[in-house]
Amino acid sequence: MRRIAVLACLASVFAFGIGTQPAFAGSPHFVSNTVSATSDGNTLTVIGKEAGLGDETQVHIVVSATAQCINPGSHHPKAANKQSVSGATDAPVQNGQAQFKVVVIATFQPDCTPPMTVVFTNVTVTDTTNGISKNLTGTF
Repeated sequence: MRRIAVLACLASVFAFGIGTQPAFAGSPHFVSNTVSATSDGNTLTVIGKEAGLGDETQVHIVVSATAQCINPGSHHPKAANKQSVSGATDAPVQNGQAQFKVVVIATFQPDCTPPMTVVFTNVTVTDTTNGISKNLTGTF
């Protein structure tokens, strides 16, 4: 009788071990309030954190935006002073999370020099590895 109980116990442990697999799949998402953008002159810097990445080794992050050269009257004087810009990075994943920093530089011909200033709008952060995006509101 004792032998049967031991064999039943071992069989249930074996079945449990085979029936359960480690969770590798994740639920990718940008962590709230960690994705932000700042600008300095003609440079836009976007930093952030993504979680729920499971066993991925890295993610590919792309930042796209519209850069405008604005005059002191708060208008962009020519269509040539507006352009789409983008930048990208591969961020390593550790413990299912990735922190990233992407720097985007806008260049204008002619230059956007004072009193003109560069303003970034329509900033979008995309994880192309997992197909998720986050739009940042405001101007930077």
